[in-house]
This record gives sequence, C-alpha cells and structure tokens, in this order.
Amino acid sequence: MKTNLSGANVKKISRRQFVLDSAAISGLTAVGLPNFVGIKESVNIKKMTSKSITLKKGESTFEREPLIHSYGFKGGYITRLWQVATLLKSENGFQSVGLGIQSPLWSDARVAASRSESGGNSLMYDLTEKALSLTNGMSFESPIDLLDNILEPVYEYGKKITENPDLRKTFALNALVSVDNAAWLLYAQENNITSFDELVPEIYKEGLSHRHQQVASIPSISYSTAMEEVKKITGEGYFFLKIKIGSPGSQQEMLKKDMERLTQIHKTIGSVRTPHTKDGKLPYYLDANGRYESKEAFLKLLSHAKKIGAYEQIVVVEEPFPETWEQDVSDIPVRIAADESAHTDQDALKRIQMGYKALALKPVAKTLSMTMKIAQLAHEKGIPCLCADLTVNPTLVDWNKSVAARLAPLPGLNIGLLETNGHQNYKNWDKMLSYHPKPGASWIKSQKGMFELDDTFYKESAGILQSSVHYENLFKHS
Repeated sequence: MKTNLSGANVKKISRRQFVLDSAAISGLTAVGLPNFVGIKESVNIKKMTSKSITLKKGESTFEREPLIHSYGFKGGYITRLWQVATLLKSENGFQSVGLGIQSPLWSDARVAASRSESGGNSLMYDLTEKALSLTNGMSFESPIDLLDNILEPVYEYGKKITENPDLRKTFALNALVSVDNAAWLLYAQENNITSFDELVPEIYKEGLSHRHQQVASIPSISYSTAMEEVKKITGEGYFFLKIKIGSPGSQQEMLKKDMERLTQIHKTIGSVRTPHTKDGKLPYYLDANGRYESKEAFLKLLSHAKKIGAYEQIVVVEEPFPETWEQDVSDIPVRIAADESAHTDQDALKRIQMGYKALALKPVAKTLSMTMKIAQLAHEKGIPCLCADLTVNPTLVDWNKSVAARLAPLPGLNIGLLETNGHQNYKNWDKMLSYHPKPGASWIKSQKGMFELDDTFYKESAGILQSSVHYENLFKHS
C-alpha cells in the first residue's frame, strides 16, 4: 500500500465493527461478568466463585523518592516520584499493603504542565484518597469487580478537581494502582491463594499462559541520557533498548531534535552486536508518548532512520500519535503499539481496529485488574504484548515481571519483554531493593540484559504475595 504522507483520506476504522465488538464486551458486563472478549464455553464458572470480601476503612501514605537526574519524556521532565502505599482491611480480619507509583506527566501531560511537579502529584493522590472513601464498607468477590465499581466515580472526581473535563482516564487508573494492588493481596489472603497463577481468574488465564525462562530487561534512553551512559548500557549486555522520542518544542523543533538524537544514538551503538537476535543487531523500541501530530512528520522520521541505517533495527514504535488522532495506521511500515491511549479494554479494542499491532501493558500504571482484561483481549485478537515501566520500585518491577513472564512473545522472539528503568534513575535504588520481600533472589537483577527465571521464580511468585516489612511499617500505628 502506498503511504499517504499528508495523513488525509486515510482509511477510517470500521464504526460498525467497533460497535459489534464493543457490544460483546459491554453485554457481558451487563449480565454481571467482567469485561473480556471471547469467553469460552468450556470455562468452569464455579472456578470464578470467590468469597465475598467487605472492606473496612482504608488508609494511604506516600514517600517521595528522588531521581539521580531529571528524566525527560512526553515533552517534559520529572525529578522525583511519589511511592504510594495503601492499607486495606477486611471485616474478616485480614489486611494488606498495596503499592503504586504516581506519574502525572505520563498519565495526563496537560495536568502536569499546568501545575508544579508536587501540585500534579497532590491532585493524583487526592484521587487515591477518594477511592478509599468509596471502598469503605464496599463488598466484592474479585478485585476486578472492585475496580469496575470505583473507576468511574474516581474518574469523574478527577475531572472536577483538575478542572479538566477531558482528563485522560489513565490519570484515574494510575491513582488506583495501590488500591488495586492491595485488593489483590487481600483477595489472595481471603481465598488462601499462594501463587500468582492461582491469582489469575480462569477467564483471563489464556492471555497469561506462557512461562518464559528468560525476560529481556529493557532500559530507557530519555532525552537527558548522555551518550556515555548509552554506551555503558549496551556494554553491560542490555540489547533491547527503549528510546524516548517526541522531544520538547514545536513540531518542527521536535522532529529536528529527534532526527539528531536518533543519529547520535545509532552512531554510538548501531554497530554493537548481540546473540539474542537473528541478525545480531540491537532492536530499537521507540516511544513518542503521543507527541507526533501528523503522519507526515512521523514518516519523515522513519525516512531519516532509513537514511542513517537505523530503520531495520526499529521493531516497535509506541504511541507516535495523540490519543485524539483517530486514524488508521495500518499503512505505516513499522509495528505501532498502543500504551496510554489504551486506558481500558474497550480503548485497546479501538486501537487494534485502527491498525495498532502491539500493546504495551502496564499493570503498574493502569492496575493489574485492567491489565488482565487487556491481555485477554490481545490474546483473542492475536496481538502481541510487552510490559512497559513507569519507573517503579523493585517490588512493583516484579509485579510487572510476573505479567511479562506469562505473555506470548513478539514475532521473531522467544523471550518475554520487560521495560524497567528504576535502576537507572532512582538515587536510592539499592536501598529500595532492600524493601523487596525477596531482595537477594536470583531473578531480581538482570544478567547481561536478561532476567533469568527459574522454577523458584514461579514457585515463589517472585515474592510479590509476601509482605514487605518496610511498607507495612508505614502503617505500624494502625
């Protein structure tokens, strides 16, 4: 197909097909089943039955963790990240502490740009507190049901306090990660569940059915990452690289900077070889965070990549266009992935119908509950997935890793993919590692760019269902 550089008269998504597929999802919700696509007749509904859990008043707190240097993406920068901890208690006497990382810049750049860094974080934290007020006295059988009950009221509250009627839903989902995380841990206790595989409801197991022995650790190269650091990263064995594009400035300035940056990076590491790909070359994973406002500008970047010899190494490009740019991308000659535009399973379905051929899952940013729905949808539609980061702490890295280890690989690969950049960016990373329930486990640190996952990783569920003394001590008065 000849590429239309202007972006005009491109193929529109089939509204009829979107309505039909959306109805399949919505119809199941209407009869009290979770949102998912393609339920199989063989599913044993009895396996979905769990105890009813009634919540008592919850609590939350947070720690601010500084970064080594400013981290640039989405046309902006961050200097510290709020580590949110949420305590949930049930009337049956169980309690759990869930974790989350706030990123207003990633969730809704407009909110972040209109306020100070602390101001944007304060607004998001207010949504977490709102969720806890809603869950007080609420009963649920699955954390997915709990999320379905609180997401919309929390989202509407977010629109109100940010004074933004077009608030991105990821802002609310990001605020709910610690609540959802605590709910899954509480659910495990209430139902005597001791492994991640048991934790996954039967109707979502197919989307999380792989069992990788290796998962590639994907570092992030931001606008501010020096070339010496890039060289060091590849020298340590990292071979699958996430490169942030969509530089600050106008569209013309952005494109110019992105071309220069890609040239600089490719000149520095383009000749590095790896045993993990068929051609021995390093795969490039570009992430524009929705900064390109036209297909024409993005295709100019790809043309430049061809000119400098980097094009063949681009295996996926994440979110090149704004969420509101709803046009078909199937004529773009690289694999396009959706991330923040796929807030929910229905949003992910819409992106798939627009020609997106991969999904970046973020259980650490959009909740594990929503991620299970999206992973199942991707499985039903034959869309490969990888797990992306939100610069999370070591414990949440292993929640992400537990999902990445169970996803079908991207075409041409036989390993899982997990972006994790906390070790590159946190000033106190080594100290934060000590907060992990299993800080000395073999799977915690990557070896030459790869996480080696033995039977112990699966048997112990990466330690994520165990308690963390540090985070529990934040509520020692409770």
